[in-house]
Amino acid sequence: MTSTHVCGINISVEPLTEKQKKVLGIIQEFLQVGIPPTIREIAQKMGFSSTGTVRDYLNALEKKGYIRRRKNLSRGIEALSLQPKKIPIVAQVVAGKPNLAYEDIEGYLDPDDLFLGRISQDDVFALRVKGESMIGAGIREGDIAIVKKQPEANEGDIVVALIKDTEATIKRLCRRNKQWYLEPANENYPPIFEEFTIAGKVIAIIRKYV
Repeated sequence: MTSTHVCGINISVEPLTEKQKKVLGIIQEFLQVGIPPTIREIAQKMGFSSTGTVRDYLNALEKKGYIRRRKNLSRGIEALSLQPKKIPIVAQVVAGKPNLAYEDIEGYLDPDDLFLGRISQDDVFALRVKGESMIGAGIREGDIAIVKKQPEANEGDIVVALIKDTEATIKRLCRRNKQWYLEPANENYPPIFEEFTIAGKVIAIIRKYV
């Protein structure tokens, strides 16, 4: 396992396996002469009898952000980089009872689809929401929160806060009698007055309806 530093926290990122590296190398060799390989050509180079095995490797490479595939094209593979440049969905964050924030990378988001404006993709990360403590703010379980990395926020901002530097939750940052605390947007959940640090500010929510 290799370690990546995201928002002040080390998260483990599973590297490419040797065979995944070999498949990626074959793709890059074809692209150097200007022609993406077909799945069958990759299978022949790898010595696989089944094209389904190649599809499994391509799915893994695409999920990790190394390639992009254009649908309905036999030669639709594009190599992005040896290091993923997309925005990682680094894990699940609990919008309810705080839980561990970073477990692994479950996928990537294309920054071109997020309309970030002047915000660099290196300054944001994504977390999947679990729980319903922020439903009153329109944040539901399964949503993907786009978070701008920053150690401070203003009163009223919705933030990703780290409880005791190990647990994370999405809440609204509030202040009462000079004390900062985390306020849920669901009356069934109590406010959090424990010590916390801010990992970032939620700037967008992505939701799929399919």
